[in-house]
Amino acid sequence: MMNTKEYLQRFEDTVNIYLQDLEAYNMEQLLLKPQEDKWSMGQMYLHLIQSAQFMGLRNIEVCRVMDTTPETAEVKTDAGKAVFEIEGFLPTSIQVPPSKEYTPLQPVSKEQLSEGLHLVLKKMREVEPLLAGIPTTRTSPHPRLGALNAYEWFYLTEMHYRHHFLQKKRLEEFLEIKI
Repeated sequence: MMNTKEYLQRFEDTVNIYLQDLEAYNMEQLLLKPQEDKWSMGQMYLHLIQSAQFMGLRNIEVCRVMDTTPETAEVKTDAGKAVFEIEGFLPTSIQVPPSKEYTPLQPVSKEQLSEGLHLVLKKMREVEPLLAGIPTTRTSPHPRLGALNAYEWFYLTEMHYRHHFLQKKRLEEFLEIKI
């Protein structure tokens, strides 16, 4: 497994692809959905930003400030073990039923998306040096993958962004955008 600096570099490279490609899309394209129950490109971008802020980075902080490891700590699920073994998700689409809690709103501007990606990148850069001081026994549960420590939440954020390249490609094909 890579070290945190290598994961941060890979995350930076991945975010830079999203930022560069964002320039090629206009607002109409960012808002267009292939089907009513599917996300637009803009919603996918917001999902990446929000999942990093409210899942990955938030759970790293939970692990950091935790006084002790809870006695009722969960374990990593088989799905969680598999994700970290292959250092990524299987190339499949994961569909969650639309809901107010999970479905991102449409973006209001390209600037919102660009600023959001830059903010996530800034936060990931800030948290990377802190990881070494967080005991790996401190975990926070992921709904599908089980108990993850701060390193794993950090790695998962990077893996999640790479995983959405598949959705991005499908949306670019739908929008007939060649990048």
